[in-house]
Amino acid sequence: MSGTSEGPTPAADLIRSAVTERHIDTSPRTSPRTYAGVPPSASVSAVSPPGASPRTGASPGTYAPAETHLGTLDIPESTLDAPGFVPDTPEAVPDAAPVPSAGASASPGAFRAAFGAAPLPMAVVDREGLVVIANESLGALLGTGPGALVGRVAADLVDLASEARTWHAYREVLRGRQARLRCARRLKHPDGHSLWVQVTVAPLPAQEEAVLVSIADISARRELQARLRHLQMHDPVTRLPNRTLFFERLSSALEAEAYEEGGTGRIGLCYLDLDGFKAVNDTLGHRVGDRLLAAVAERLTRCADEAGYARGATPLVARLGGDEFALLVEDSTGTDQLAELAESVLKSLQTPFDLSGQRLSVSASIGVVERRAAGTSATHLMQAADTTLYWAKADGKGRWTLFDPERNAHRMTRQALSSTLRAAIERNEFALEYQPLVGMEDGGVRGVEALVRWNHPQFGTLTPNRFIGLAEEDGSIVQLGRWVLATACRQARRWQLDHPDAVPIFVSVNVAVRQVWDSDLVADVAEILTETGLAPRLLQLELTESAVMGSAGRPLQALQALSDMGVRIAIDDFGTGYSNLAYLSRLPVSVLKLDGSFVRGFQYEGPDGGADGAHPNPADEVIVEALIQLAHRLGLTVTAECVETASQATRLRGIGCDTGQGWLYSRPVAPDRISALLTAKS
Repeated sequence: MSGTSEGPTPAADLIRSAVTERHIDTSPRTSPRTYAGVPPSASVSAVSPPGASPRTGASPGTYAPAETHLGTLDIPESTLDAPGFVPDTPEAVPDAAPVPSAGASASPGAFRAAFGAAPLPMAVVDREGLVVIANESLGALLGTGPGALVGRVAADLVDLASEARTWHAYREVLRGRQARLRCARRLKHPDGHSLWVQVTVAPLPAQEEAVLVSIADISARRELQARLRHLQMHDPVTRLPNRTLFFERLSSALEAEAYEEGGTGRIGLCYLDLDGFKAVNDTLGHRVGDRLLAAVAERLTRCADEAGYARGATPLVARLGGDEFALLVEDSTGTDQLAELAESVLKSLQTPFDLSGQRLSVSASIGVVERRAAGTSATHLMQAADTTLYWAKADGKGRWTLFDPERNAHRMTRQALSSTLRAAIERNEFALEYQPLVGMEDGGVRGVEALVRWNHPQFGTLTPNRFIGLAEEDGSIVQLGRWVLATACRQARRWQLDHPDAVPIFVSVNVAVRQVWDSDLVADVAEILTETGLAPRLLQLELTESAVMGSAGRPLQALQALSDMGVRIAIDDFGTGYSNLAYLSRLPVSVLKLDGSFVRGFQYEGPDGGADGAHPNPADEVIVEALIQLAHRLGLTVTAECVETASQATRLRGIGCDTGQGWLYSRPVAPDRISALLTAKS
């Protein structure tokens, strides 16, 4: 009968002959080495957990049968000791050629010759994990003859048992429950050098007795990957680790410091920014700027090396971008260590740089953070460092500043207030208190100053110094100022109606210069006076000296229009700003409010530090008396702020001050308390 007859393939004959030569019994067995429930062909005496005897394996029943699952498992190289490398794909390394199926005309001898001469190191391994036959290439790779490999445990030859995931996948392939395994391993070459190989384990077609292990040298590709990674993770200008590598190291350091024993469990960071580097780029060009950055990097590296010599661990120096650098101290010993490092950096940068004939001097500002690693994230650490760097620059540059939790809490509070200020106006969270302005001669209430308070749901009652600056920065002062003006005028009119027999008191309202620029203040005042029915003479607007002095254009026109309307204009905190007296005769001002610092100079101090017995500060008294006389010559009245004692009031009265304001008379109070004062006077 012609045609191809069914029967063993030449490859099968090759395997069977190899098995026969070794006198290995391939028939089913029920010895103690057979795992419970596993088919005879899957008994794996040489497949044992890492650390166990390869010939003994685990006790019966250790590996229960599972559902058959055939698939390829590629163990990425990133799971080994080269983190970050791109994992190999199944197509990256050629698989060993499959053994021809039935019908091939080649003889077993031809297959044996081809197998032995193949340039790719290969071995046939039985289901017990033992080498059945190996080729010359594998012997050369491992530094021995192929015959010496027969009967050896294949997992030991290519280090498949050192990593749990790979070991498990290898066992699954031997048992027929997984189609293929591919992983990378580092092996020791006989000549002493190490090389990276990719190991592929796959069943032989139509053969249940064995699998094929093939090995490919991937050292060149690994080296290329390492070079590409270095380029990817390092700054080309300074050769320092870049932002990506820095954060990778920072995250790893935080995790290690937080959970490893034996160290300090702390971490430190110096976050550095060059002062005035932009001017170098703008005037001398980016090429000189890059050379300067490289020179700075060299000095920072030298500082880190010196710190490493002293402490035993060298800080990581990285360029985070632009002119920003970071020095990361793992397992830090405290703030003193970071302060010492920051000082050494500042000192190293004091020496000018000689760059291609250019002599440049630079300084740096450094934010220093040192804390326990537990509970700290990379994001929080960098936020703290960035905030502290900002403080160093705000404090004058050319210095280092240590992170202060209290100062940071204040900053966070400021940010929280700024972000909710506009909404707070709409939610009516603001209220007004009023402080009396008292005539110095008779002690009668002439008027009141309206002072805004923020009844914050989280931070309680806040005074103007906590939020007025924020309102001026983001422009919400216009909306808030309009509300204060309308509320104060409405209240002043109510007092007038409730106490018709009393002399009407005026209300004084603070106005920010931005209200003059960003809104039609004249129109707002006119509308509010008309709406509330308050006479213009009963409204006084206070502007700071720095806002009024030197005013020109729109602000000056607005002040003149308000004065023509009958509204009184007062200069607040007079004596602390420009003090340009020439402007007093040109501005439509009717009142000067002397800053409280002058009045505090009227305090009496006895020889024993008491409150009586000595004379007041003569310089302050002379200045105040001169200002009062000047104001009266110009037709202005004078109000003294921060009057707290009777002796101060007496001296102010003696030199002609018109009105006083301070705790001697009253603290800021609610509207009903002012009503009580008016009732008592009527």
